[in-house]
Amino acid sequence: MSIQQGSAGGVPVLILKEGTAQTKGRDAQKNNITAAKLIAEIVRSSLGPRGMDKMLVDTLGDVTITNDGATILKEIDVQHPAAKMMVEISKATDNEVGDGTTSVVVLAGALIEKAEELINKDVHPTVIVDGYRKAATRAIEILNNIAHKIAGNEKQELIRIAKTAMQTKLVSAESEDLAQIVVDAALAVSEKTDSGFRLDIDDVKVEKKAGGSLRDTKLIKGIVLDKEVVHGGMPKRIEKAKIALINSALEIEKTEFDAKININSPDQMKMFLEEENRMLRSMVDKIIECGANVVVCQKGIDDIAQHYLAKANILTVRRVKESDMTKMARATTARVVNSLEDLTAKDLGSADLVEERKVETDKWVFVEGAKHPKSVTILIRGGSQRIVDEAERSVHDALMVSKDVLEKPAIVAGGGAPEAYTASKLREWTNTLSGREQIAAEKFAEALEVIPLSLAENAGMDPIDTLTELRSKQSKGSKWTGVDVRNAKVGDISKLDIVEPLVVKEQVIKSATEVASMLLRIDDVIASSKSAGGPPGPPGGGMGGMGGMGGMGGMDM
Repeated sequence: MSIQQGSAGGVPVLILKEGTAQTKGRDAQKNNITAAKLIAEIVRSSLGPRGMDKMLVDTLGDVTITNDGATILKEIDVQHPAAKMMVEISKATDNEVGDGTTSVVVLAGALIEKAEELINKDVHPTVIVDGYRKAATRAIEILNNIAHKIAGNEKQELIRIAKTAMQTKLVSAESEDLAQIVVDAALAVSEKTDSGFRLDIDDVKVEKKAGGSLRDTKLIKGIVLDKEVVHGGMPKRIEKAKIALINSALEIEKTEFDAKININSPDQMKMFLEEENRMLRSMVDKIIECGANVVVCQKGIDDIAQHYLAKANILTVRRVKESDMTKMARATTARVVNSLEDLTAKDLGSADLVEERKVETDKWVFVEGAKHPKSVTILIRGGSQRIVDEAERSVHDALMVSKDVLEKPAIVAGGGAPEAYTASKLREWTNTLSGREQIAAEKFAEALEVIPLSLAENAGMDPIDTLTELRSKQSKGSKWTGVDVRNAKVGDISKLDIVEPLVVKEQVIKSATEVASMLLRIDDVIASSKSAGGPPGPPGGGMGGMGGMGGMGGMDM
Protein backbone atom coordinates (compact mmCIF):
# COMPACT_ATOMS: atom_id res chain seq x y z
CA MET A 1 0.00 0.00 0.00
CA SER A 2 1.18 3.54 -0.55
CA ILE A 3 0.76 5.88 2.35
CA GLN A 4 -0.89 9.05 1.27
CA GLN A 5 -0.82 12.28 3.15
CA GLY A 6 -3.11 15.08 2.12
CA SER A 7 -1.14 18.32 1.73
CA ALA A 8 -2.55 21.78 2.31
CA GLY A 9 -3.72 22.02 -1.29
CA GLY A 10 -5.52 18.67 -1.05
CA VAL A 11 -2.92 16.98 -3.30
CA PRO A 12 -2.03 13.47 -2.06
CA VAL A 13 1.70 13.03 -1.29
CA LEU A 14 3.27 9.58 -1.61
CA ILE A 15 5.86 9.03 1.11
CA LEU A 16 6.58 5.31 1.08
CA LYS A 17 7.19 3.04 -1.87
CA GLU A 18 4.29 1.22 -3.50
CA GLY A 19 3.68 -2.10 -1.72
CA THR A 20 5.09 -1.02 1.67
CA ALA A 21 3.10 -2.27 4.65
CA GLN A 22 2.79 -0.18 7.78
CA THR A 23 1.39 -1.29 11.12
CA LYS A 24 0.95 1.44 13.70
CA GLY A 25 0.27 1.94 17.38
CA ARG A 26 -1.56 -0.78 19.29
CA ASP A 27 -1.64 -3.16 16.29
CA ALA A 28 2.12 -3.02 15.89
CA GLN A 29 2.66 -3.61 19.61
CA LYS A 30 0.16 -6.45 19.74
CA ASN A 31 1.76 -8.13 16.74
CA ASN A 32 5.28 -7.95 18.24
CA ILE A 33 4.14 -8.98 21.72
CA THR A 34 2.29 -12.02 20.36
CA ALA A 35 5.31 -13.13 18.32
CA ALA A 36 7.66 -12.81 21.32
CA LYS A 37 5.22 -14.67 23.60
CA LEU A 38 4.91 -17.51 21.07
CA ILE A 39 8.71 -17.97 20.96
CA ALA A 40 8.81 -18.11 24.76
CA GLU A 41 5.96 -20.63 24.67
CA ILE A 42 7.95 -22.93 22.35
CA VAL A 43 10.94 -23.27 24.71
CA ARG A 44 9.09 -23.01 28.01
CA SER A 45 8.25 -26.72 28.13
CA SER A 46 11.94 -27.61 27.79
CA LEU A 47 13.06 -25.73 30.94
CA GLY A 48 14.60 -27.71 33.78
CA PRO A 49 15.48 -31.36 34.47
CA ARG A 50 11.96 -32.52 33.68
CA GLY A 51 11.74 -30.38 30.55
CA MET A 52 10.80 -32.10 27.29
CA ASP A 53 13.05 -32.27 24.24
CA LYS A 54 12.25 -30.91 20.80
CA MET A 55 12.78 -32.78 17.55
CA LEU A 56 13.76 -30.38 14.80
CA VAL A 57 13.84 -31.44 11.16
CA ASP A 58 15.48 -29.10 8.68
CA THR A 59 14.82 -28.73 4.94
CA LEU A 60 17.31 -31.50 4.13
CA GLY A 61 15.63 -33.88 6.54
CA ASP A 62 18.45 -33.72 9.12
CA VAL A 63 17.14 -34.33 12.61
CA THR A 64 18.26 -32.53 15.78
CA ILE A 65 16.94 -33.63 19.18
CA THR A 66 17.68 -31.15 21.94
CA ASN A 67 16.32 -29.11 24.83
CA ASP A 68 19.02 -26.44 24.58
CA GLY A 69 17.16 -23.14 24.12
CA ALA A 70 19.75 -21.57 21.82
CA THR A 71 19.89 -24.66 19.58
CA ILE A 72 16.10 -24.94 19.32
CA LEU A 73 15.76 -21.32 18.25
CA LYS A 74 18.75 -21.48 15.91
CA GLU A 75 17.38 -24.54 14.11
CA ILE A 76 13.81 -23.29 13.58
CA ASP A 77 13.67 -20.81 10.75
CA VAL A 78 12.09 -17.79 12.45
CA GLN A 79 10.67 -15.16 10.09
CA HIS A 80 8.95 -12.59 12.31
CA PRO A 81 11.30 -9.67 13.15
CA ALA A 82 10.23 -9.53 16.82
CA ALA A 83 10.67 -13.28 17.17
CA LYS A 84 14.14 -12.94 15.64
CA MET A 85 15.11 -10.62 18.49
CA MET A 86 14.22 -13.37 20.97
CA VAL A 87 16.43 -15.77 19.02
CA GLU A 88 19.27 -13.25 19.16
CA ILE A 89 19.20 -12.91 22.97
CA SER A 90 19.36 -16.64 23.39
CA LYS A 91 22.36 -16.78 21.00
CA ALA A 92 24.08 -13.91 22.79
CA THR A 93 23.52 -15.54 26.20
CA ASP A 94 24.92 -18.80 24.83
CA ASN A 95 28.07 -17.07 23.56
CA GLU A 96 28.53 -15.00 26.69
CA VAL A 97 27.85 -17.43 29.55
CA GLY A 98 26.89 -20.69 27.80
CA ASP A 99 23.91 -21.53 30.00
CA GLY A 100 20.51 -20.03 30.77
CA THR A 101 19.55 -19.91 27.09
CA THR A 102 16.04 -21.22 27.78
CA SER A 103 15.54 -19.15 30.96
CA VAL A 104 16.37 -15.91 29.19
CA VAL A 105 13.69 -16.46 26.53
CA VAL A 106 11.11 -17.60 29.09
CA LEU A 107 11.82 -14.54 31.26
CA ALA A 108 11.71 -12.14 28.30
CA GLY A 109 8.37 -13.67 27.23
CA ALA A 110 7.01 -13.25 30.77
CA LEU A 111 8.16 -9.61 30.99
CA ILE A 112 6.45 -8.85 27.69
CA GLU A 113 3.27 -10.65 28.74
CA LYS A 114 3.09 -8.72 32.02
CA ALA A 115 3.74 -5.46 30.14
CA GLU A 116 0.85 -6.24 27.81
CA GLU A 117 -1.49 -6.34 30.82
CA LEU A 118 -0.34 -2.82 31.75
CA ILE A 119 -0.55 -1.49 28.18
CA ASN A 120 -4.16 -2.69 28.07
CA LYS A 121 -4.75 -0.56 31.16
CA ASP A 122 -3.30 2.46 29.33
CA VAL A 123 0.07 2.54 31.06
CA HIS A 124 2.55 4.08 28.63
CA PRO A 125 5.27 1.68 27.37
CA THR A 126 8.04 4.14 28.31
CA VAL A 127 6.87 4.10 31.94
CA ILE A 128 6.93 0.28 31.89
CA VAL A 129 10.43 0.27 30.39
CA ASP A 130 11.74 2.65 33.07
CA GLY A 131 10.16 0.54 35.82
CA TYR A 132 11.65 -2.63 34.33
CA ARG A 133 15.14 -1.11 34.07
CA LYS A 134 15.15 0.01 37.70
CA ALA A 135 13.79 -3.36 38.83
CA ALA A 136 16.48 -5.22 36.82
CA THR A 137 19.27 -3.18 38.42
CA ARG A 138 17.79 -3.81 41.86
CA ALA A 139 17.35 -7.55 41.12
CA ILE A 140 21.04 -7.88 40.21
CA GLU A 141 22.02 -6.11 43.45
CA ILE A 142 19.84 -8.55 45.45
CA LEU A 143 21.41 -11.54 43.67
CA ASN A 144 24.91 -10.25 44.40
CA ASN A 145 24.05 -9.90 48.08
CA ILE A 146 22.87 -13.48 48.46
CA ALA A 147 25.46 -15.14 46.19
CA HIS A 148 27.92 -17.47 47.86
CA LYS A 149 31.56 -16.48 47.16
CA ILE A 150 34.00 -19.34 46.57
CA ALA A 151 37.64 -19.81 45.57
CA GLY A 152 37.70 -19.94 41.77
CA ASN A 153 39.48 -23.26 41.36
CA GLU A 154 37.70 -25.33 44.03
CA LYS A 155 37.35 -28.60 42.17
CA GLN A 156 34.36 -29.94 44.11
CA GLU A 157 32.40 -26.71 43.62
CA LEU A 158 33.17 -26.73 39.90
CA ILE A 159 32.00 -30.34 39.60
CA ARG A 160 28.69 -29.44 41.31
CA ILE A 161 28.21 -26.57 38.88
CA ALA A 162 29.09 -28.59 35.76
CA LYS A 163 26.80 -31.38 36.97
CA THR A 164 23.89 -28.98 37.47
CA ALA A 165 24.34 -27.65 33.92
CA MET A 166 23.98 -31.21 32.61
CA GLN A 167 21.06 -32.23 34.86
CA THR A 168 18.57 -30.75 32.43
CA LYS A 169 20.01 -32.53 29.42
CA LEU A 170 19.74 -35.90 27.74
CA VAL A 171 23.04 -36.91 29.38
CA SER A 172 21.85 -36.34 32.97
CA ALA A 173 22.33 -40.02 33.91
CA GLU A 174 26.06 -39.75 33.11
CA SER A 175 26.41 -36.20 34.44
CA GLU A 176 28.66 -37.35 37.32
CA ASP A 177 31.34 -38.82 35.02
CA LEU A 178 31.05 -36.10 32.38
CA ALA A 179 31.26 -33.29 34.97
CA GLN A 180 34.51 -34.80 36.28
CA ILE A 181 35.98 -34.85 32.74
CA VAL A 182 34.83 -31.29 31.98
CA VAL A 183 36.26 -29.86 35.21
CA ASP A 184 39.58 -31.68 34.76
CA ALA A 185 39.79 -30.22 31.26
CA ALA A 186 38.87 -26.70 32.45
CA LEU A 187 41.41 -26.74 35.28
CA ALA A 188 44.15 -28.12 33.01
CA VAL A 189 43.91 -25.22 30.56
CA SER A 190 42.97 -22.39 32.95
CA GLU A 191 45.61 -19.77 33.65
CA LYS A 192 46.09 -17.82 36.85
CA THR A 193 45.92 -14.05 36.44
CA ASP A 194 46.28 -11.18 38.92
CA SER A 195 42.53 -10.96 39.43
CA GLY A 196 41.77 -14.69 39.47
CA PHE A 197 41.65 -17.18 36.62
CA ARG A 198 41.23 -17.01 32.88
CA LEU A 199 39.96 -19.80 30.66
CA ASP A 200 39.83 -19.82 26.88
CA ILE A 201 37.16 -22.28 25.85
CA ASP A 202 38.97 -22.89 22.52
CA ASP A 203 41.77 -24.62 24.42
CA VAL A 204 39.43 -27.54 25.08
CA LYS A 205 38.91 -29.37 21.82
CA VAL A 206 35.73 -31.41 21.71
CA GLU A 207 35.76 -34.32 19.24
CA LYS A 208 32.75 -36.59 18.88
CA LYS A 209 32.27 -40.00 17.31
CA ALA A 210 29.16 -42.17 17.40
CA GLY A 211 29.81 -45.64 18.77
CA GLY A 212 30.31 -47.10 22.24
CA SER A 213 28.30 -45.34 24.93
CA LEU A 214 28.47 -42.03 26.79
CA ARG A 215 30.50 -43.79 29.48
CA ASP A 216 33.32 -44.23 26.95
CA THR A 217 33.78 -40.45 26.77
CA LYS A 218 37.26 -39.59 27.95
CA LEU A 219 39.68 -36.74 28.50
CA ILE A 220 42.92 -36.84 26.55
CA LYS A 221 45.80 -34.79 27.98
CA GLY A 222 46.75 -33.70 24.51
CA ILE A 223 45.15 -33.48 21.09
CA VAL A 224 43.20 -35.81 18.80
CA LEU A 225 43.75 -35.12 15.10
CA ASP A 226 40.99 -36.43 12.86
CA LYS A 227 43.55 -37.42 10.20
CA GLU A 228 45.45 -40.62 9.53
CA VAL A 229 49.17 -41.23 9.10
CA VAL A 230 49.96 -40.33 5.48
CA HIS A 231 52.02 -43.34 4.44
CA GLY A 232 51.51 -47.04 5.10
CA GLY A 233 55.22 -47.60 5.73
CA MET A 234 55.40 -45.14 8.62
CA PRO A 235 55.29 -46.25 12.27
CA LYS A 236 51.79 -46.08 13.77
CA ARG A 237 53.01 -45.55 17.32
CA ILE A 238 55.84 -43.44 18.69
CA GLU A 239 56.71 -43.13 22.35
CA LYS A 240 58.64 -40.13 23.72
CA ALA A 241 57.64 -38.18 20.64
CA LYS A 242 59.54 -35.09 19.46
CA ILE A 243 57.00 -33.19 17.40
CA ALA A 244 57.70 -30.71 14.58
CA LEU A 245 54.80 -28.43 13.54
CA ILE A 246 55.30 -27.19 9.99
CA ASN A 247 53.17 -24.63 8.21
CA SER A 248 54.74 -25.03 4.76
CA ALA A 249 54.25 -27.67 2.10
CA LEU A 250 56.85 -30.42 1.78
CA GLU A 251 56.60 -30.13 -1.98
CA ILE A 252 58.49 -28.45 -4.79
CA GLU A 253 56.97 -25.02 -5.06
CA LYS A 254 55.39 -24.15 -8.37
CA THR A 255 56.46 -20.83 -9.85
CA GLU A 256 54.10 -17.88 -9.70
CA PHE A 257 54.09 -17.47 -13.48
CA ASP A 258 54.18 -19.92 -16.39
CA ALA A 259 57.75 -21.10 -16.82
CA LYS A 260 59.06 -23.31 -19.61
CA ILE A 261 62.01 -25.64 -19.34
CA ASN A 262 63.37 -26.93 -22.62
CA ILE A 263 64.71 -30.48 -22.25
CA ASN A 264 66.52 -31.85 -25.27
CA SER A 265 67.87 -35.17 -24.10
CA PRO A 266 66.94 -38.02 -21.75
CA ASP A 267 69.96 -37.15 -19.59
CA GLN A 268 68.63 -33.69 -18.93
CA MET A 269 65.27 -35.19 -18.00
CA LYS A 270 66.99 -37.53 -15.57
CA MET A 271 69.00 -34.66 -14.06
CA PHE A 272 65.81 -32.61 -13.69
CA LEU A 273 64.00 -35.41 -11.82
CA GLU A 274 67.06 -36.14 -9.69
CA GLU A 275 67.27 -32.46 -8.73
CA GLU A 276 63.60 -32.51 -7.63
CA ASN A 277 64.33 -35.66 -5.67
CA ARG A 278 67.38 -34.11 -4.05
CA MET A 279 65.46 -31.01 -2.99
CA LEU A 280 62.75 -33.10 -1.33
CA ARG A 281 65.45 -35.27 0.25
CA SER A 282 67.16 -32.22 1.74
CA MET A 283 63.84 -31.07 3.22
CA VAL A 284 63.40 -34.41 4.98
CA ASP A 285 67.07 -34.41 6.07
CA LYS A 286 66.49 -31.05 7.75
CA ILE A 287 63.64 -32.60 9.78
CA ILE A 288 65.75 -35.67 10.69
CA GLU A 289 68.68 -33.45 11.61
CA CYS A 290 66.73 -31.52 14.27
CA GLY A 291 65.67 -34.81 15.90
CA ALA A 292 61.94 -34.89 15.16
CA ASN A 293 60.21 -38.26 15.03
CA VAL A 294 56.69 -36.88 14.46
CA VAL A 295 55.76 -34.28 11.83
CA VAL A 296 52.42 -32.48 11.75
CA CYS A 297 52.07 -30.47 8.56
CA GLN A 298 49.36 -27.93 7.75
CA LYS A 299 49.88 -28.23 3.99
CA GLY A 300 50.50 -31.04 1.50
CA ILE A 301 53.40 -33.52 1.40
CA ASP A 302 54.85 -34.83 -1.87
CA ASP A 303 54.85 -38.63 -2.42
CA ILE A 304 58.64 -38.71 -2.60
CA ALA A 305 58.96 -36.74 0.65
CA GLN A 306 56.50 -39.21 2.22
CA HIS A 307 58.74 -42.06 1.08
CA TYR A 308 61.84 -40.52 2.69
CA LEU A 309 59.94 -39.72 5.91
CA ALA A 310 58.72 -43.33 6.07
CA LYS A 311 62.30 -44.59 5.56
CA ALA A 312 63.42 -42.41 8.46
CA ASN A 313 60.62 -43.87 10.66
CA ILE A 314 58.94 -40.48 11.14
CA LEU A 315 55.19 -40.54 11.81
CA THR A 316 53.65 -37.82 9.64
CA VAL A 317 50.19 -36.22 9.45
CA ARG A 318 49.29 -33.69 6.75
CA ARG A 319 46.62 -31.10 5.92
CA VAL A 320 45.85 -30.42 9.58
CA LYS A 321 43.51 -27.48 10.30
CA GLU A 322 45.13 -24.24 11.45
CA SER A 323 43.09 -24.27 14.68
CA ASP A 324 44.42 -27.76 15.43
CA MET A 325 47.97 -26.59 14.75
CA THR A 326 47.52 -23.82 17.34
CA LYS A 327 46.10 -26.32 19.84
CA MET A 328 48.98 -28.72 19.15
CA ALA A 329 51.44 -25.91 19.86
CA ARG A 330 49.72 -25.12 23.19
CA ALA A 331 49.51 -28.78 24.15
CA THR A 332 53.05 -29.87 23.31
CA THR A 333 54.93 -26.53 23.70
CA ALA A 334 56.13 -26.80 20.10
CA ARG A 335 56.50 -23.76 17.86
CA VAL A 336 54.76 -23.68 14.48
CA VAL A 337 57.45 -22.93 11.88
CA ASN A 338 56.53 -21.34 8.56
CA SER A 339 59.69 -22.37 6.79
CA LEU A 340 61.78 -25.51 7.12
CA GLU A 341 64.90 -23.34 7.11
CA ASP A 342 63.92 -22.06 10.56
CA LEU A 343 63.35 -25.47 12.13
CA THR A 344 65.65 -26.20 15.05
CA ALA A 345 65.62 -28.72 17.92
CA LYS A 346 64.30 -25.91 20.19
CA ASP A 347 61.08 -25.67 18.14
CA LEU A 348 60.07 -29.27 18.79
CA GLY A 349 57.28 -30.18 21.18
CA SER A 350 57.11 -33.32 23.27
CA ALA A 351 54.49 -35.93 24.17
CA ASP A 352 54.70 -39.34 25.79
CA LEU A 353 52.84 -41.05 22.98
CA VAL A 354 51.68 -40.34 19.43
CA GLU A 355 49.59 -43.15 18.03
CA GLU A 356 47.15 -43.82 15.21
CA ARG A 357 44.03 -45.55 16.48
CA LYS A 358 40.86 -46.71 14.87
CA VAL A 359 37.79 -44.87 16.12
CA GLU A 360 34.71 -46.52 14.63
CA THR A 361 35.59 -46.65 10.91
CA ASP A 362 38.08 -43.76 10.88
CA LYS A 363 41.73 -43.66 11.78
CA TRP A 364 42.69 -40.77 14.04
CA VAL A 365 46.03 -39.73 15.46
CA PHE A 366 46.15 -39.33 19.26
CA VAL A 367 48.82 -37.12 20.81
CA GLU A 368 48.84 -38.00 24.51
CA GLY A 369 50.75 -37.35 27.70
CA ALA A 370 51.99 -33.84 27.04
CA LYS A 371 53.86 -32.51 30.10
CA HIS A 372 51.72 -29.51 31.06
CA PRO A 373 49.19 -29.33 28.28
CA LYS A 374 47.61 -25.92 27.82
CA SER A 375 45.23 -27.53 25.37
CA VAL A 376 43.34 -30.80 25.86
CA THR A 377 40.71 -32.87 24.06
CA ILE A 378 37.44 -34.37 25.22
CA LEU A 379 36.50 -37.31 23.00
CA ILE A 380 32.74 -37.86 23.23
CA ARG A 381 31.28 -41.27 22.40
CA GLY A 382 27.63 -42.29 22.38
CA GLY A 383 25.10 -44.73 20.97
CA SER A 384 24.14 -42.67 17.92
CA GLN A 385 24.97 -39.47 16.10
CA ARG A 386 22.01 -37.66 17.72
CA ILE A 387 23.24 -38.61 21.19
CA VAL A 388 26.83 -37.46 20.61
CA ASP A 389 25.55 -34.19 19.11
CA GLU A 390 23.42 -33.49 22.19
CA ALA A 391 26.26 -34.63 24.49
CA GLU A 392 28.55 -32.13 22.74
CA ARG A 393 26.07 -29.32 23.43
CA SER A 394 25.84 -30.40 27.09
CA VAL A 395 29.62 -30.50 27.43
CA HIS A 396 29.81 -27.02 25.91
CA ASP A 397 27.33 -25.73 28.50
CA ALA A 398 29.22 -27.41 31.34
CA LEU A 399 32.54 -25.99 30.10
CA MET A 400 31.06 -22.52 29.86
CA VAL A 401 29.65 -22.57 33.41
CA SER A 402 33.02 -23.82 34.70
CA LYS A 403 34.63 -20.88 32.89
CA ASP A 404 32.04 -18.48 34.37
CA VAL A 405 32.82 -19.59 37.92
CA LEU A 406 36.59 -19.65 37.38
CA GLU A 407 36.44 -16.06 36.16
CA LYS A 408 33.79 -14.80 38.60
CA PRO A 409 33.73 -17.14 41.61
CA ALA A 410 30.21 -16.61 42.97
CA ILE A 411 27.37 -19.13 42.94
CA VAL A 412 23.68 -19.32 43.79
CA ALA A 413 21.39 -22.32 44.28
CA GLY A 414 19.28 -23.44 41.33
CA GLY A 415 15.71 -24.69 41.17
CA GLY A 416 14.22 -21.23 40.71
CA ALA A 417 15.23 -20.30 44.30
CA PRO A 418 17.20 -17.12 43.47
CA GLU A 419 14.42 -15.87 41.17
CA ALA A 420 11.73 -16.50 43.79
CA TYR A 421 13.80 -14.80 46.52
CA THR A 422 14.63 -11.83 44.29
CA ALA A 423 10.94 -11.48 43.39
CA SER A 424 9.90 -11.34 47.06
CA LYS A 425 12.62 -8.79 47.89
CA LEU A 426 11.65 -6.72 44.83
CA ARG A 427 8.07 -6.55 46.06
CA GLU A 428 9.23 -5.02 49.34
CA TRP A 429 11.38 -2.55 47.42
CA THR A 430 8.58 -1.45 45.05
CA ASN A 431 6.93 0.38 47.96
CA THR A 432 9.75 2.93 47.78
CA LEU A 433 8.85 3.79 44.16
CA SER A 434 6.17 6.27 43.24
CA GLY A 435 3.64 6.47 40.46
CA ARG A 436 3.14 3.96 37.71
CA GLU A 437 6.76 2.75 37.78
CA GLN A 438 5.81 0.94 40.97
CA ILE A 439 3.26 -1.17 39.07
CA ALA A 440 5.85 -1.96 36.38
CA ALA A 441 8.40 -3.06 38.99
CA GLU A 442 5.75 -5.29 40.61
CA LYS A 443 5.09 -6.88 37.23
CA PHE A 444 8.84 -7.47 36.91
CA ALA A 445 8.76 -9.43 40.18
CA GLU A 446 5.80 -11.46 38.90
CA ALA A 447 7.67 -12.22 35.68
CA LEU A 448 10.69 -13.50 37.64
CA GLU A 449 8.43 -16.07 39.32
CA VAL A 450 7.67 -17.58 35.92
CA ILE A 451 11.02 -19.44 36.12
CA PRO A 452 10.18 -21.51 39.27
CA LEU A 453 6.60 -21.78 37.97
CA SER A 454 7.71 -23.29 34.64
CA LEU A 455 10.03 -25.70 36.46
CA ALA A 456 7.09 -26.83 38.60
CA GLU A 457 4.73 -27.20 35.63
CA ASN A 458 7.30 -29.28 33.72
CA ALA A 459 7.64 -31.54 36.77
CA GLY A 460 3.86 -32.09 36.81
CA MET A 461 3.31 -30.07 39.98
CA ASP A 462 0.37 -27.76 40.59
CA PRO A 463 1.64 -24.25 39.70
CA ILE A 464 -0.60 -22.32 42.11
CA ASP A 465 0.08 -24.56 45.13
CA THR A 466 3.79 -24.47 44.35
CA LEU A 467 3.89 -20.69 44.12
CA THR A 468 2.01 -20.13 47.38
CA GLU A 469 4.21 -22.63 49.24
CA LEU A 470 7.33 -21.03 47.75
CA ARG A 471 6.26 -17.53 48.77
CA SER A 472 5.37 -18.55 52.30
CA LYS A 473 8.68 -20.39 52.91
CA GLN A 474 10.69 -17.57 51.35
CA SER A 475 8.92 -14.97 53.48
CA LYS A 476 9.94 -16.95 56.58
CA GLY A 477 13.54 -16.25 55.64
CA SER A 478 14.52 -19.51 53.97
CA LYS A 479 16.20 -17.88 50.94
CA TRP A 480 17.26 -21.06 49.11
CA THR A 481 13.76 -22.51 48.93
CA GLY A 482 13.08 -23.55 45.36
CA VAL A 483 11.47 -26.24 43.25
CA ASP A 484 13.07 -29.64 43.80
CA VAL A 485 12.10 -30.89 40.35
CA ARG A 486 13.49 -34.41 40.71
CA ASN A 487 11.27 -35.14 43.73
CA ALA A 488 8.44 -32.83 42.61
CA LYS A 489 8.27 -30.80 45.82
CA VAL A 490 9.28 -27.43 47.24
CA GLY A 491 12.41 -27.67 49.36
CA ASP A 492 15.81 -26.24 50.29
CA ILE A 493 17.83 -26.40 47.08
CA SER A 494 21.20 -25.60 48.67
CA LYS A 495 21.19 -29.08 50.27
CA LEU A 496 20.75 -30.79 46.91
CA ASP A 497 24.04 -29.82 45.23
CA ILE A 498 22.15 -27.83 42.59
CA VAL A 499 24.19 -24.68 42.05
CA GLU A 500 24.55 -22.19 39.22
CA PRO A 501 26.98 -19.37 38.47
CA LEU A 502 25.83 -15.93 39.57
CA VAL A 503 27.02 -14.48 36.28
CA VAL A 504 24.49 -16.65 34.36
CA LYS A 505 21.60 -15.30 36.45
CA GLU A 506 22.84 -11.73 35.93
CA GLN A 507 23.12 -12.22 32.17
CA VAL A 508 19.61 -13.72 31.98
CA ILE A 509 18.07 -10.73 33.79
CA LYS A 510 20.04 -8.15 31.78
CA SER A 511 19.34 -9.70 28.38
CA ALA A 512 15.66 -10.42 29.02
CA THR A 513 15.05 -6.87 30.30
CA GLU A 514 16.85 -5.32 27.34
CA VAL A 515 14.94 -7.26 24.70
CA ALA A 516 11.60 -6.67 26.45
CA SER A 517 12.34 -2.94 26.69
CA MET A 518 13.31 -2.78 23.05
CA LEU A 519 10.17 -4.55 21.85
CA LEU A 520 7.84 -2.50 24.04
CA ARG A 521 9.15 0.78 22.66
CA ILE A 522 8.19 -0.11 19.07
CA ASP A 523 4.93 1.49 17.96
CA ASP A 524 5.36 1.47 14.21
CA VAL A 525 6.44 -1.35 11.89
CA ILE A 526 7.19 -0.35 8.32
CA ALA A 527 7.91 -3.36 6.12
CA SER A 528 9.23 -2.92 2.61
CA SER A 529 7.48 -4.83 -0.13
CA LYS A 530 8.96 -8.09 -1.32
CA SER A 531 10.28 -7.96 -4.89
CA ALA A 532 7.89 -9.34 -7.48
CA GLY A 533 8.44 -12.96 -8.45
CA GLY A 534 10.11 -15.30 -6.03
CA PRO A 535 11.16 -14.93 -2.43
CA PRO A 536 12.67 -11.70 -1.15
CA GLY A 537 16.33 -11.29 -1.94
CA PRO A 538 18.98 -10.15 0.49
CA PRO A 539 18.83 -6.51 1.64
CA GLY A 540 19.86 -4.14 -1.07
CA GLY A 541 18.84 -6.60 -3.74
CA GLY A 542 22.45 -7.12 -4.82
CA MET A 543 24.44 -10.33 -5.20
CA GLY A 544 21.41 -12.20 -6.55
CA GLY A 545 22.87 -12.17 -10.01
CA MET A 546 26.19 -13.55 -8.87
CA GLY A 547 25.01 -17.07 -9.68
CA GLY A 548 26.08 -16.46 -13.26
CA MET A 549 29.68 -16.23 -12.15
CA GLY A 550 29.84 -20.02 -12.16
CA GLY A 551 30.74 -19.88 -15.83
CA MET A 552 34.06 -18.26 -14.99
CA GLY A 553 35.57 -21.70 -14.40
CA GLY A 554 35.71 -22.38 -18.11
CA MET A 555 37.76 -19.30 -18.93
CA ASP A 556 41.47 -19.62 -19.50
CA MET A 557 42.68 -17.33 -16.76
